[in-house]
Amino acid sequence: MAGIVSWLPDAPGTERNLPVFGSASPIRKVTRQVAFEDGWDAERREKIGSLFDSMADEWSKRATPEREAALSDALDRGNIRGGRVIELGSGTGAGTRALAGRFESVVALDLSLAMLQNASPALGGRVQGDSSALPFPDGAADTITLVNMLLFPREIDRVLDANGQLLWVNSMAEETPIHLPPEDVLAALPGEWSGVAGRAGTGLWLVAERR
Repeated sequence: MAGIVSWLPDAPGTERNLPVFGSASPIRKVTRQVAFEDGWDAERREKIGSLFDSMADEWSKRATPEREAALSDALDRGNIRGGRVIELGSGTGAGTRALAGRFESVVALDLSLAMLQNASPALGGRVQGDSSALPFPDGAADTITLVNMLLFPREIDRVLDANGQLLWVNSMAEETPIHLPPEDVLAALPGEWSGVAGRAGTGLWLVAERR
């Protein structure tokens, strides 16, 4: 069901004219299939896991201030509440570091063991797992964070507290390979949701909650 997105003014220094990159990626189709068509199975899990394992050694080199700006801006302007944060698709920990500086409890989950092994152990709890079947009880998180991560709507709905919030970030905005517009994120989630969105650096973000 479609939800309402309220857009904040762009943060200073926002870049909108980005070169074509992610919009031409084949994973863009996968992103929509997973969010809207239950398009996830053992074969796709194996392929995606192997792909990100192969990129783990150089993944942290992709982090730049411009790409990290959207997450920082969301934490500043998104009015995020609660202390129990679960980050899905945490990679090598660039987002985890920002979250750990703001919240008392952060657990980072990724499908790729190699990604987790390349993250600093100082960033807290790390879990290898499949976000289509999260190893957490119902209502375990006040905030679930996804930075450039596939959206599994039913598991988000299950694990998020009734008053919780979803933080969705695309660090290259519409040119992020794993991209959904904020309006589509709300439409994919079960039930009725609304959200606040913004842009900063090269990225965009959404903080969503149930209505």
